[in-house]
Amino acid sequence: MLPTLLANGGPMLWVILLTGAVGMAVFIQRLLHCHRAQINATEFLNGVRTVLKRDNVIEALSICEATPGPVASLVKTAILNRGHGRERVREAIEETGLTEVPRLEEKLNLLATIAQIAPLLGLLGSVIGFIQVFMRLQEAGPYAHIGLLSKGIWEALICTAAGLAVAIPIHACYNYLVSRINKIVLDMERAATEIVNIVTENGGTNVT
Repeated sequence: MLPTLLANGGPMLWVILLTGAVGMAVFIQRLLHCHRAQINATEFLNGVRTVLKRDNVIEALSICEATPGPVASLVKTAILNRGHGRERVREAIEETGLTEVPRLEEKLNLLATIAQIAPLLGLLGSVIGFIQVFMRLQEAGPYAHIGLLSKGIWEALICTAAGLAVAIPIHACYNYLVSRINKIVLDMERAATEIVNIVTENGGTNVT
C-alpha cells in the first residue's frame, strides 16, 4: 500500500513528507529542551534558601550552575546582584528573563508555519493533479478513458491526505510545546518573586 501511495503521489508528496520530517525533528529537539529546562522549582528554591541561611553563597551559586533551566539562571542572577537592593535585583532578573524566554520559544514559529502550510502544500498537489487530469482529457479528446485520468486523480487525493496527515499532528505538537513553555514561564515568575525575598533577607551575605 505505502509503495503505491509514494509512487502515485507525485513530486509534491515528497515535499510534504520532507516538511513533516522537519517538523517532527524540531518537535523532538524542543521537547528535549523543555524537559531539561523544567525542574522542581519549589524544591530547588528551598535548597537555595537553606544554603543562603548558612551564609554560604558559593554553594548556592554552585547549585544554580549545576541545575539546568531558566529558573536556575534567574536565581543565580538574583544572588549575584543581592547587594544592590531589591529594585536592582528585580531589574537584573527581568533582564535575564528577556534572554531566557526566547530560548524556550526558539523554533516554535517554524513548527507553527509547518502546521499552517502543510494543508496548503496538499492543496497545491491536488490542483497539480487535477491539472494533469484535464490536460490528458484535452489530449485524448473523445478517446479519453479512466486509465488516462487515474494518475492525476491519485496524485490529487494522496497530496490532500498527506497534507492533512502532516498538519494535524504537527499542530498538536505545537500546542503541547506551548503548554510546556507556559508552565516553565509560570515557574520562572514564581521563582523570581520568591528569590527576591530570599536574597533581600540575606542581602548582607558576602561571597567568601
